[in-house]
Amino acid sequence: RLGRHHRDVAIMLKCMAQIHQERGEYDDAARLFTEALSSGKAALGQFHPEVASTLNKIGNLMYERGDLDAAMKYYQEGLLVERTVLEQDHPHIMVTLTNMAQIYKQKADYRNALKYYQEVHEIHVRVYGHQHTNVAATLCSMGLIKYQLQEYEDALDYYQEALRLRRDNYGDDHLDVASTLNSIGLVLFKQQLYDLAMQCFSEGLRIRRLLLGKDHRDVAILWYNIATIHLERGDDEEAIKYYKETLRVERLALGADHQDVVLTLQHMGQVHQQRGELNIALEYFAEALKIEERKHGSQHVSVAKTLNLIGNIFLQRGNVDRAMENFTKAMRIYRTCGESDDSMVIAGHNFYCLSKLHPECAPVA
Repeated sequence: RLGRHHRDVAIMLKCMAQIHQERGEYDDAARLFTEALSSGKAALGQFHPEVASTLNKIGNLMYERGDLDAAMKYYQEGLLVERTVLEQDHPHIMVTLTNMAQIYKQKADYRNALKYYQEVHEIHVRVYGHQHTNVAATLCSMGLIKYQLQEYEDALDYYQEALRLRRDNYGDDHLDVASTLNSIGLVLFKQQLYDLAMQCFSEGLRIRRLLLGKDHRDVAILWYNIATIHLERGDDEEAIKYYKETLRVERLALGADHQDVVLTLQHMGQVHQQRGELNIALEYFAEALKIEERKHGSQHVSVAKTLNLIGNIFLQRGNVDRAMENFTKAMRIYRTCGESDDSMVIAGHNFYCLSKLHPECAPVA
């Protein structure tokens, strides 16, 4: 018998924990990982690579469960051990730093996220040199953080350097090149440089259609971005045409009830609403509502938002009773879900006097 504080016991407990994690049995996984950590520390000491590995696996589990604070705690402890027992630029240290950066990004703590991404970038440069694809990947991560911080010139610098590296390594027709072009297009869109943004989105679209086919979800993202540029330029006809293509691809690639389909239906409804084509707008909003009620039930906050949109259509048509019916349902759901009354947005006969609101660009692919 090995006894509970033996290295082999710690390894076996860790393997069992991973099986439970893969099954989604998180409580059992957490219990076994904790036992493995205790056994590993007793057998090997606190500062050992296997102890660091277990700490990081617990961090991964907590991240998967959505407990970001607990995940960060374990990653920080794992990083301390790794820096004590491993070489300065060891790959495990890069992974842990990246995990910590991702948590800060999810928590919208972008300054700390950037700090850790920069540290990973410095290690990548030392280990792989300036021209490596891993360096390009970290440049893109830093570019995204700068984008979130609305520091668009810095974001553009990072993305353009990443694009150069990826083209040098992969050639022009590569999915990572297409992704970087999309990211650059989003920055240019925010800078209102619509012609340049359109060039990036169009080239990214060409690459993705070439490599993924015309009916892939990543193709839909670029159709959406192109539609949004046309909408921003005031070319509603072209915007509707490309939103329709977005919708076609999304339905094929994601299924008729996917949330992206709902969002595109809502955007198309909003374009028709802005054009004064209220019956068509209502059809799109009603279709979105049916999907949301099928997916979430009748008391979900997304249902309330669509009822709010429908209420505005009836208000614009002068049908106050139907408008109030939808507004009342929406408000009741908002309050049930703990949302503020400020969640309601009412825009009636003065709709065209309001600033024109456009959907955000699609997230970075």
